[in-house]
Amino acid sequence: MSFDYDLVIIGAGVGGHGAALHAVSVGLKTAIVEAAEMGGTCVNRGCIPSKALLAAAGRVRELRQASHWQALGIQLGQVSVDRAGVAAHAANLVQKIRSDLTNSLKRLGVDTLIGRGKVAGSQKVSITTPSGEKIVTAKDIIIATGSVPWVPPGIEVDGKTVYTSDDAIKLDWLPQWVAIIGSGYIGLEFADIYTALGSEVTMIEALDQLMPTFDPDIAKQAQRVLIAPRDIETYSGTLAQRVIPGSPVVIELADAKTKEVVDVLEVDACLVATGRIPATQDIGLESVGVTTDKRGFIPVDDYLAVTKEGEPVPHLWAIGDATGKMMLAHAASAQGIAVVETIVGRPRQVDYRSIPAAAFTHPEMSFVGLTEPQARELGEKEGFEVQVARTYFKGNSKALAETETDGLAKVIFRADTGELLGAHIFGLHASDLIQEAANAIRDRQTVSHLAFNVHTHPTLSEVLDEAFKRAHEMVTQR
Repeated sequence: MSFDYDLVIIGAGVGGHGAALHAVSVGLKTAIVEAAEMGGTCVNRGCIPSKALLAAAGRVRELRQASHWQALGIQLGQVSVDRAGVAAHAANLVQKIRSDLTNSLKRLGVDTLIGRGKVAGSQKVSITTPSGEKIVTAKDIIIATGSVPWVPPGIEVDGKTVYTSDDAIKLDWLPQWVAIIGSGYIGLEFADIYTALGSEVTMIEALDQLMPTFDPDIAKQAQRVLIAPRDIETYSGTLAQRVIPGSPVVIELADAKTKEVVDVLEVDACLVATGRIPATQDIGLESVGVTTDKRGFIPVDDYLAVTKEGEPVPHLWAIGDATGKMMLAHAASAQGIAVVETIVGRPRQVDYRSIPAAAFTHPEMSFVGLTEPQARELGEKEGFEVQVARTYFKGNSKALAETETDGLAKVIFRADTGELLGAHIFGLHASDLIQEAANAIRDRQTVSHLAFNVHTHPTLSEVLDEAFKRAHEMVTQR
């Protein structure tokens, strides 16, 4: 049977784009289908514009810290913020990267098919456009449809006074008082942006503690540095049971366990940062007999083949947020590359434990592998002890020179073999520093091996170096 393409990818986000580039490099005739903007959520409404806003907000925060500059012998005058200019910086960056993505696909000969794509049966994709519908065939199909913000019941979104991160990144205005529902990555990053630009923040978390997905030591440090000294009020164990847009926005707060109303807030704006759900509705899965799970995620096996009743559907794959494996842009890209490798006869799985993540607050947070509670749970299950070593930025020469000494590095490892299980960093450039630990976990290296790596002096990388050396001592002293 002849096909229009070797590979058709539904969705041109970071995952789909990465898969397309790799497919071309291994000789596959490839097309990518996209109904909206090239680059998906990350480029247009997520990673990229939010980092542009964070970069501007970080500069403002730093320039307003008179004591920091005085310690360096520098005197600065008054700092002012042009909201429209900050917003334009983010918008211009999005436009540039979106253009770069589009041009890279065109340059490599990937066909871009504009329209809404869906599976139309085995090895078929339908593309709906304003002018009609057409069917293309492909030997293999990758679903990379991504995710959308999740809005809990009881919250009414108007996109102006009550909004998700999709609208927040536009920075159309700066509310004097903004409530943020959720204390994960998105909530923390926008709290950083808003407080730097002069807004008061109230953070509302449904679980019993703030930052529930972070390692406890990192969460504790982050609360001390990112929340306590800033104009941020916090609620934990509290539901935003009802949110009504308007001027003011009315938020009905309830106890998360009893559901009894405990307070009513009236704020200028409300950002709903309660996570994301897969964009997997109406993508034609029923045409091949596949059903998503109750959360909407597409079932896949270890090689990311879409499964039906536990068995892989031939020539159909899914990557990225739609699978729910690890909802990060770089994880989606890794999955796309792995699928292409499998398609061409070099089966490859993704090692999720070695994929790092970061929150680009000021200072930053990053992690890879297991948290301490997760590691101890695994140790109990598999019969090994867990040890932890910590080092602090306040003892690092480069951090002292920068007068940026808040933070710590924490490594988690097996007491018997010394295998590195997890690393967590809070501090200056944490998002860059974590990569060394990620590579080490990928190779299942031990802290004793890592302790003898040579790090440039004086650099922030020595924070991890010291942690590995302490861990090595703990292993050898057993």
